[in-house]
Amino acid sequence: MTQTITCRQLAELGRNGNVELIDVRTSMEFRHVHAVGARSVPLDSLDVNALMAARNGNSDEPLYVICRSGSRAKNACRAFHEAGFTNVVNVEGGTLAWEQAGLPVNRGASKMISLERQVRIAAGLLIVLGAVLAVTVDRWFAGLSGFVGAGLLFSGIADNCAMGLMLAKMPWNRGQTGDGCSHN
Repeated sequence: MTQTITCRQLAELGRNGNVELIDVRTSMEFRHVHAVGARSVPLDSLDVNALMAARNGNSDEPLYVICRSGSRAKNACRAFHEAGFTNVVNVEGGTLAWEQAGLPVNRGASKMISLERQVRIAAGLLIVLGAVLAVTVDRWFAGLSGFVGAGLLFSGIADNCAMGLMLAKMPWNRGQTGDGCSHN
């Protein structure tokens, strides 16, 4: 079972001592906004053993994991647990909850389209394209709309989105993992 902590509890721990917080969202999402003190370690490139080895003997100290809303962080925590590291804690509600609690964030200078919004745009485009092609070219193109719709249904049930994972690998969603953000 994954341990959890609220944003306010983590912020209080951070005031009282040093906490290690990793953000498992895409580099682009991280550059757009992230909790102060978080370090970008995108889920799609997470190497739990290497990360824990790089902690310089602090692998017994808690590692806190945050994402947008908690789902990807939960998946990351599961990966740590499967590798034998149990002192890993999911930040409840993710960066959305962190911001809503009024806790300090770093914001990037440029506006970006969120990964969730990119998925909605791509899925909508593919569904409309399938419908138009089914009417104008061949009825079998309706299968494209059905396939994308089934993918969205599965994504909602499994809380894991294959299209989101593919879009996260696109060049506009990749980049430097460093801070590079202005502080607001």
